[in-house]
Amino acid sequence: MKLENKNAIVTGAAKGMGTAITLTLARAGADLVLTARDTAALDEVAGQVRALGRRAEVVAADVTDDAQVKAMVEKATAFFDGRIDILVNVAGVTGPIETPIWKLEADDFSYVIEANIKGTFLPMKYVLPTMVDQRSGKVVNIGGTSGLRGYKYRAAYSSSKWGVRGLTRTAALDVGEYNVNVNVVCPGIVHTPRMDKLCEEKARVRGWTFEQVYQEYVDEMALKRVTEPEDVANAVLFLASDDSRNMTGQEITVDGGWDV
Repeated sequence: MKLENKNAIVTGAAKGMGTAITLTLARAGADLVLTARDTAALDEVAGQVRALGRRAEVVAADVTDDAQVKAMVEKATAFFDGRIDILVNVAGVTGPIETPIWKLEADDFSYVIEANIKGTFLPMKYVLPTMVDQRSGKVVNIGGTSGLRGYKYRAAYSSSKWGVRGLTRTAALDVGEYNVNVNVVCPGIVHTPRMDKLCEEKARVRGWTFEQVYQEYVDEMALKRVTEPEDVANAVLFLASDDSRNMTGQEITVDGGWDV
């Protein structure tokens, strides 16, 4: 198993891509600390990890809260007896949909930027010292293809995902000399409940049907199929393993060819 005897933290592990990533890492041999605000959903995922024969610990934390993230990492460090090999930052929000910039509320913009950029920064801030000390580690951030190009009517979300790319590249430079890799996976639209909500809201605003919005996404993809959570999880596994040992500060796009 590619991650045998490795210790991993996954933020936003309770739902969608986070669950798929968590279970993929567990199947590859990793023990896990799972964190999110929704501990009930985390407990269910942790049970699935334990059923695979791996250790799992649930720690509630809001990734935008400095004190909570610091406490979460301290608990994870204790659970793992001092060693953290992998950090996967999945937690994030979508923010306003179908909203041109001039109709975007400043508070909504700030909320998305804080959740998606600060919520990626804080776990890195508190995990990287351990990785630097042990001279090894893998950080995988979840960005998005809207951080590779403009995304009409999604200014806050697109800006935040551009920010995650910049944070990833800068962190890679900061810690490269300590044998720590920092990369980002950029999914396109992914078949999760969040996608359903996105399609429903777009349909409501446009006066379309759900099926019309869904098909619009499919038509924009070279492969003509929506990305599944497992597709993203497989890319994360690659970046969390030694198969990617000489990659850092890089982006892997998993979007069915939307950003071609």
